[in-house]
Amino acid sequence: MNIPGLITPFTAIGAIGAYLIAAHGATDGAAVQADDGATMMLGVTTDIPTADGGTADVVRNGLASVTYGGNVTRGNPLTADANGRAVAVALPAAADTFIVGFAEVSGVEGDIGSALVAPGFIPATAP
Repeated sequence: MNIPGLITPFTAIGAIGAYLIAAHGATDGAAVQADDGATMMLGVTTDIPTADGGTADVVRNGLASVTYGGNVTRGNPLTADANGRAVAVALPAAADTFIVGFAEVSGVEGDIGSALVAPGFIPATAP
């Protein structure tokens, strides 16, 4: 399901693929392809891949199509894997983890799933 809300343009620092998670770049107005859950996430890219220096359109809220990087169950909080794909966060979280939102549909690695884009943060659970 893809019902995007706010879509904003960012200058791509490095190539950013379609249907992947984007994170803040080093400067205002810049975005990078997310590569883990350690940095604040912007949202999910649209269906158009972006070359380095190009304009990446990023869905900031609403429902967005996103590529899954593993097994995902609807309702799972989602973070980024090393390739910018959405992966489920195991709860309780073992480490502080930024999320892009929550899975709307279940799927497996390589599926184009759907996420409710709602960037946030899940703190690590104390031992």
